Amino acid sequence: MAEVLVVGAGPAGLAAAAAARDRGAEVVLLDAGDELGGQYWRHLPASRPVQREAVLHHGFARFVSLRDRLVDDPGCRVLTGAQVWAVEESDTAAPTVHVLVGDQDGADRAPLDLTPDAVVLATGAHDRTLPFPGWDLPGVFTAGAAQALAKGERIAVGERVLVAGAGPFLLPVAASLSQAGSTVVGVVEASGLRRLARGWLPRPWELLGAAAKGAELFGYARGHVRHRIPYRTGAAVVAAHGDHRVESVTLADLDPTWAPVPGTERRVEVDAVCVSHGFTPRLELAIAAGCRISPERLVVVDEAQRTSARAVFAAGEITGIGGVDLAMAEGAVAGHCAAGGGPADPAVRSAVSRRRTFRRFAARLEAAHGIEPGWVAWLDETTTVCRCEEVSYGQLRAVAASTRSSGLRSLKLSTRAGLGICQARVCGRTVEDLLARAAPGGALVGATSTDRRPVAVPVRLAELAAGAPPPASPASPPVHPPVSPRGTP
Repeated sequence: MAEVLVVGAGPAGLAAAAAARDRGAEVVLLDAGDELGGQYWRHLPASRPVQREAVLHHGFARFVSLRDRLVDDPGCRVLTGAQVWAVEESDTAAPTVHVLVGDQDGADRAPLDLTPDAVVLATGAHDRTLPFPGWDLPGVFTAGAAQALAKGERIAVGERVLVAGAGPFLLPVAASLSQAGSTVVGVVEASGLRRLARGWLPRPWELLGAAAKGAELFGYARGHVRHRIPYRTGAAVVAAHGDHRVESVTLADLDPTWAPVPGTERRVEVDAVCVSHGFTPRLELAIAAGCRISPERLVVVDEAQRTSARAVFAAGEITGIGGVDLAMAEGAVAGHCAAGGGPADPAVRSAVSRRRTFRRFAARLEAAHGIEPGWVAWLDETTTVCRCEEVSYGQLRAVAASTRSSGLRSLKLSTRAGLGICQARVCGRTVEDLLARAAPGGALVGATSTDRRPVAVPVRLAELAAGAPPPASPASPPVHPPVSPRGTP
């Protein structure tokens, strides 16, 4: 019987675990969070349930069904609070996955080494936020963080909040903030109407399989009308202002390259601003496992969701940003194939069809909302780019000019950008972009990724010194209490 390890318990990981069990595999499902569901189905813990939580989530009944099924299945070992800190690739077998299980802030995490027959990586993505003057002020949030506080803690990040950036994700964020009690003064989309039309309107028949997305959009639109939330296109937050926290922001109209149009600036009073310009896939484990990464910085997979690394499969946002439906379709295919099946099997015929539909949806998403190069005109010389190390745009440019270096590693060491506590998770893509523009020839050479982290998460020296127990089978008894008791949705 095959043993499949699934890393990540968001939509893709849950679908992968269920499909692998359907195929008869023993499954270990890991997630670093305290609850299953990932960022998409982030919810209150079982100790603080609410009776109508389903109204805050799309497809929550589907999540509850998957969660209950997997938690109650003796063939699926569920470990929460489980952080994968390293992956050792192998030329002859699946990689060895090193895990620490327990409270992330505690000192008694239990080490666990897993050597399954196959691994499914479903590590998801996090917000990408383009910098602007004042983005390091208290009160500036990523849209994902604001939504996590609203969904997972019922905390409103401010009384008057502006949501800005690019992509459909701005709409559910605004809805979550309204439900948490904030007054959302507007949603500002960077792409203009012409680009949005070019991305979404051609060949409408290709979107018939994604008709549910239209109903979802209508629901958000209805909520915006009810809460009187203005929606503006072709504009961006280009500065935030305040003495000790955000007090106002400057909005400006953008040209098609996303450069600000002079003379269109205007101030809006807010006490919080939530910004997201798409998502950055979490690639550190995939890179550590030896997976090939595309020029677009996504994990390359075949029709079985198999990567270039032996016995490693990938699904969800690390293979392409396309939303929950694509993630679940890919997860179902990946789990089935990791357990020994194939993409042509009748059991995954529906998932393969959904995957095809929502990959087209993902392509339209990028065409309509992808980042344009003119955003750099938002910056001035003093704008902080790396918040951890307090490195400014001017410092990046000065070091690149003085060293005449084109190597990302040497430029990072010279500037300190991306070397702080977040290890470039927030600023990495931006630092790469800005350094490439400033480097001789306008491009970086050699290793050009800030996603390469052999040690994926912070690990105490004492935890390393303690060593790990002999490799455990995924079917062995858990070393940590499994997923928390379920709450009532």
